[in-house]
Amino acid sequence: MQQSLSPKQVSTSQAQITPRSISLTGTDVASKREELLAYFNATWEQYESLFLPLHDDAYYLRAERLRHPLIFYFGHTATFYINKMVLAKFTDARVNPAFEAMFAIGVDEMSWDDLDESHYDWPSITEVQAYRDKVKARIVSLIRSMPLELPITQDCPAWLILMGIEHERIHLETSSVIMRMLPLELIDPERAKDWLVCSDIGLPPAIEWLPMEAAAITLGKQASDQTYGWDNEYGSEEHTVDAFKVSTTLISNLNFAQFVEAGGYQEHRYWTLEGREWLDFTQARHPRFWRPTLNGKFLQRNLFSEMPLPPNWPVEVNYLEAKAYCNWQAEQSGRPVRLPSEAEWQHMRDSHLGVGAEGANEGIGLPATGNINLEQFASSCPITANPHGNLYDITGNVWQWTETAIDGYPGFGVHPWYDDFSTPTFDGKHNLIKGGSWISTGNETLASSRYGFRRHFFQHAGFRMVISDSTVQSQEQDNVYETDALVAQYCEFHYGSDYFSVKNFPLACIENLMEQVRDKNIDTTKALDLGCAVGRSSFELAKHFQHVDAVDFSARFIQQGVKLQSSNRLRYTLPLEGDIVEYREVLLDKLGYDDIKDRIQFLQGDACNLKPELTDYNVVFAGNLIDRLYEPKLFLDSITKRLLPDGLLVLTSPYTWLEEYTDKDNWLGGVKVNGENFSTLDALKQHLGEAFEFEGAQDVPFVIRETARKYQHTVAQMSIWRKKPSASK
Repeated sequence: MQQSLSPKQVSTSQAQITPRSISLTGTDVASKREELLAYFNATWEQYESLFLPLHDDAYYLRAERLRHPLIFYFGHTATFYINKMVLAKFTDARVNPAFEAMFAIGVDEMSWDDLDESHYDWPSITEVQAYRDKVKARIVSLIRSMPLELPITQDCPAWLILMGIEHERIHLETSSVIMRMLPLELIDPERAKDWLVCSDIGLPPAIEWLPMEAAAITLGKQASDQTYGWDNEYGSEEHTVDAFKVSTTLISNLNFAQFVEAGGYQEHRYWTLEGREWLDFTQARHPRFWRPTLNGKFLQRNLFSEMPLPPNWPVEVNYLEAKAYCNWQAEQSGRPVRLPSEAEWQHMRDSHLGVGAEGANEGIGLPATGNINLEQFASSCPITANPHGNLYDITGNVWQWTETAIDGYPGFGVHPWYDDFSTPTFDGKHNLIKGGSWISTGNETLASSRYGFRRHFFQHAGFRMVISDSTVQSQEQDNVYETDALVAQYCEFHYGSDYFSVKNFPLACIENLMEQVRDKNIDTTKALDLGCAVGRSSFELAKHFQHVDAVDFSARFIQQGVKLQSSNRLRYTLPLEGDIVEYREVLLDKLGYDDIKDRIQFLQGDACNLKPELTDYNVVFAGNLIDRLYEPKLFLDSITKRLLPDGLLVLTSPYTWLEEYTDKDNWLGGVKVNGENFSTLDALKQHLGEAFEFEGAQDVPFVIRETARKYQHTVAQMSIWRKKPSASK
């Protein structure tokens, strides 16, 4: 038996409310330091108070099989501070290296069938509490002594403190979800009394619909905002929201019970493919926090207690269940019913709460609106208890599932102290929840907050519905960060920084090529980019040519150009050293390609065996291709026929002939002929001389980044060939 955790003198009464947020700016550094210290202490104590009603065994029981036991989360939020302080180089002194390894990772939710049964030798509750006390003293000391300038910026120690505070507030909520799954015999009812449960139970109104007008919506938190934000909140994204109707209330337990009674969990036609697979695996027949009784009724499990299912409270389900209910409603009504998008939810909030007026000061010194921030109850409450204009519960009570898969806004960038906070969720498998719940505090209460969970996962989350003819982008979108090492390396080679004062290679090549085009008055109707790789040279050519065919043998490479062309962004990870990576994002419009992107057709193809329709080009550019072909002479013969008279063939290559790509018998140069050196340029002149005029050659250097400290510096030769008017096709 583990040693019990002694109750601390911490009130869990909802009368003691912590601030929703603190301002990053001000005029008095001393006052700001005290404000930050008070915010830290309130958060720390509130988190520990959540664990007070638990018996010892509750800390070690794995109530949610997709999460660690609660002892992990009790230690994790303290460990977070120390690990981030070390990472940010604010300290190199650890408190307990073993704990700071044990409690560091393993937080992210897993797939519903990813059951890790590993055994961990967890420490005692007393040991973890002692560790927390030491960490708290360390953080208090840091707050009192650290340099502090106003406004607080994202590279200063105060930002790290805020990061730790808001991180612990997230776990206040996620840990409470796990506690709802504990057996009641592991809860001390006397210690749980301060966590006040709503007692208002009755019947909900019928579902009503409120029309919402079309609107232009801008999503995203600005860098000038005066509150802390997570990386995925920053940036800007414009949306045009079509007119729609929205349910005035959240969907109630009674509403959802009708779906359960109608056999909704057995009718697979209401469920997505993912939903059907989840159903087959879990055999779920009702929401997770409902418990059937022998008389056919249900009890609802709240944080630390059970009660008869309150009909007028919001149902709490995962996305898959919410989506199935919407599909059932659509079938019943014959109307296009679905969950709202992020932009539609923002439109509802702006229209009914006027939060747009808060702007950069959102949440500072303002009371929460609704059953949120623990200001009303430690449970849900009736769906009509908190009116917001003509709607109810725009914020609070329970989170609201949306149809929108979480993704970064244009301009998104990771914070180096927490580079994997958001990016693992940008996989099309995590949907946004909006609005906050009764236990959402701090950043979670703000309109700008964005949290995404896997669709099978449970939070204190429910939903409302919209009726709209507009569709929302498919969830299975390909918006992940490219981690294939070679592809990511080429993404950086094409779209990344200049290194060691060497100009970006695709840019330099097309710039040199276009000088020849202008000097020789070459027509700019049609160009072919062979070996286009991830596409930068193709986009550059499209700035000058009416149409560009971009061809590469590698589908992996081609996909990157297509992503940038179709979705305006390209993401990839770059290795720094070992397993440490940094995240990069490329935006099409920032590169100036938005107006010309439709001139490009990306195609997978073999340069030695191109499709017949790829012909009649004014310019063919083959960048660093010829020494990677299995039959370079066949390529030259074929490409000659695809160029129009007076057209230009532009070849670049460092001439690194390797037998893994080209049998030595097919090397175009780099060999001895009759005992004399025979270069690739010699071979090109010999092979192309009949059909082309040689216009000259020049060196074009390039640098390929492998890691933060390893680069390849290479010099390619660019040769220019003009097809003779007399040369036949």
